[in-house]
Amino acid sequence: MTTTLATTTPTPSATPPHPATATTRPRTPRPRTAPGGPAGTRPRGPAGTHPRTTAPPRALPPHTVFAERLLAVFSGERPVHWMLGHTVGEAYEQLVRIAPETPLRSLGPRPVLRRCSVQVHEGRAVVEAFATIATGPRVRAMAFRLERGADHRWRCAAVELDGLGATARRT
Repeated sequence: MTTTLATTTPTPSATPPHPATATTRPRTPRPRTAPGGPAGTRPRGPAGTHPRTTAPPRALPPHTVFAERLLAVFSGERPVHWMLGHTVGEAYEQLVRIAPETPLRSLGPRPVLRRCSVQVHEGRAVVEAFATIATGPRVRAMAFRLERGADHRWRCAAVELDGLGATARRT
């Protein structure tokens, strides 16, 4: 008796085997850090975008800085003499007169500067500013005048809060 074994020859497949399965070299361990650097330092965002460069924070304009300073004095966070080097003329006396009697010193929510706008006069050496201050649901008005001195520093020359200030009568 004769037995014949049929041998089949493998036919080439249409797609070649995956390179990782075709090689027998040992796998190298993956690095623990991401290609961009240590973990957590890769830029976030859609692929292919460049990381944003952080620009330095912009300096606030002088009228906003003074509005925040005046608000700190009116609310009692800072003493009146904190503004001594930042005032000129009668503005300091106005602050001494207004600050103790202002309603912004009351207990309750902290006053917040909502808006501050300016009107520039006389070759940009004088600025008249107004600001709105929110204390809870209540909104108050503050107006002040800034003058630039010969040393190019801004100083407060006049201040009013809710109509108290330059036009208020002395008692």
